[in-house]
Amino acid sequence: MLLTVLLILMGVVAGAAAGLFGIGGGLLFTPVLFYLFQTLGLEQPATWAIATSLFCTFSASLSSTIQQRKQKNLYWREGLWVGFAGSIAVFAGKSVVLSSWFSSRLFAGYFILLLIWVAVLFIRRSGAEYQTPAGRNQSRVGHFTVAGGAGGFIAALAGVGGGIVMVPIMNLMFQIPVRKAVSISSLAIVFISLSGWLQYALLTDAPPGASSVTLGYVDFGTALPLIAGAFIGGFAGVRLGKFVNQRLLYLLFALLITVIAISMLGELFG
Repeated sequence: MLLTVLLILMGVVAGAAAGLFGIGGGLLFTPVLFYLFQTLGLEQPATWAIATSLFCTFSASLSSTIQQRKQKNLYWREGLWVGFAGSIAVFAGKSVVLSSWFSSRLFAGYFILLLIWVAVLFIRRSGAEYQTPAGRNQSRVGHFTVAGGAGGFIAALAGVGGGIVMVPIMNLMFQIPVRKAVSISSLAIVFISLSGWLQYALLTDAPPGASSVTLGYVDFGTALPLIAGAFIGGFAGVRLGKFVNQRLLYLLFALLITVIAISMLGELFG
């Protein structure tokens, strides 16, 4: 019972992060699931964590996207194109995870580096938002293909939605304003995470999961409490984003994922 409550609370936090930052929530889902599956002694805990996190991320991003649509803040054409490119790139990331040399220890080390990278990005982003120069073309297909491809590959490799790389690529490289990039990312993550968890769910050689309700490497029984919290957090996150101080939010989120990185580092070398 206590574990279920904790998973629901973590889902609320992850869902709020998805709504506020357009990241899908996987940065928080993945380490929680990895630690849980590893503690329970599952075979291939990293693969289980990635697949189940993608399913949770799909639910969280769907929640925040519905809220974005209600506020008439969706960029359908751009979001669909980024999502399409990312959905194709998911296959490449999944191939790495299923390779013979991929291990839980390697996954943990890679994910720690990813968390540190994201913390640095959010600290940098806590400054003034980049303003797109007048006349800049923000709708080039190539830009969205690059952003989606990078996001999809990272999504399948780490169990995240890909927003942690798509938003910086669109904002810093292609000079798309942060708020627009977040909205595009939120919609794209729905399709990227859907493609990801479906590909892992269709694998037929998965060992037993933590619950009795599994398909491939996706553990639906474990995911449900996280998803319940994520739907609540996703709606709250989008609404909060309109009122709270963005600089403070970025710094607090950077602090949170730094703590997670340090915790995982302790587990890795402990």
